[in-house]
Amino acid sequence: MGNRRILIIGPSWVGDMVMAQALFMALQDRYPNADIDVLAPAWSRPIIERMPQVRASIDMPVGHGELLLKERRELAKTLIGQYDQAIVLPNSLKSALIPFFAKIPVRTGWLGEMRYGLLNDSRKLNKAYYPLMVERFVALAQPKGAILEKPLPQPSLQVDQERVKALRSEFNLTKKRPILALCPGAEFGPAKRWPEEHYTAVAREKISQGWQVWLLGSAKDESVANSIQEQLGSELAEHCEVLAGKTQLADAIDLLAQADAVISNDSGLMHIAAALQKPLVVVYGSTSPDFTPPLSESVRIVALDVDCGPCFERECPEHHLKCLKFLLPSQVLDALSELLEETASVAVNVTSLGAN
Repeated sequence: MGNRRILIIGPSWVGDMVMAQALFMALQDRYPNADIDVLAPAWSRPIIERMPQVRASIDMPVGHGELLLKERRELAKTLIGQYDQAIVLPNSLKSALIPFFAKIPVRTGWLGEMRYGLLNDSRKLNKAYYPLMVERFVALAQPKGAILEKPLPQPSLQVDQERVKALRSEFNLTKKRPILALCPGAEFGPAKRWPEEHYTAVAREKISQGWQVWLLGSAKDESVANSIQEQLGSELAEHCEVLAGKTQLADAIDLLAQADAVISNDSGLMHIAAALQKPLVVVYGSTSPDFTPPLSESVRIVALDVDCGPCFERECPEHHLKCLKFLLPSQVLDALSELLEETASVAVNVTSLGAN
């Protein structure tokens, strides 16, 4: 028999797709010669292309939440006979349809919402046993009932050095000062976004210490990034670059790779920064790191213990947003300083070991 051919039905969020790389790594470890393809929304292709474990990315022809049975059947016809196994990461019934229509022999996934028959290698999820999303992903690489092997693989995205050079030229970026990347957006909603005035205070302090600041995000975050830059005043703003809304997702990967440190909300860019092993401080509001934490050793998590949280809502139900407003810039700056001191200490120790 030839190489094992595996089709992954991928998730619909940036952070989840980054975490899914841990599954791809586990599969490659289990089946060293496997051909792994990922069927996922077209926006995720730039991330998948930075994962060396994946052979090909296939664009999902229907949007998140859409049924569109005809379109799913048409795509499934092209996949018949192409794969030995499908692993379905989303828990919806719809996400299991294409592997079923494609007659893929082994269809693996958590039981989810009434997927009896669609999956023939279904697993019943014990949330207490697998509290983290990444654990639930990686467990699907193993036979049913097997004990999850730890430590889990950590996502590690590749960087396009030629694109880095082009981006530096396009935006006139330099490394004359250390780079602090700020990621003030969050697609989930405002209850995950640390106030822009707090980000401004952090930017002001770090620029005064001799750093430069890059503001990253999607087009939705451009107005917030512009506001942060404007609040700095003309003198400090010279050392603040607004890149939000001006770059593609792949560009954000390459730009974050240049940063000396990153401060982010709980967002897709947070997971990308973690997968690049950047010193990372994450501000949590309505959500919690107990399910989808950044998968890196070089992280500090800053959150307030409030009586109403974590609520996991897109908008604050109480309309006060105290979990974020009362989380002060000084707390984040202290966490960053501690992290950078620790990172520098580790670097010195590694250099010392190398010299010996």
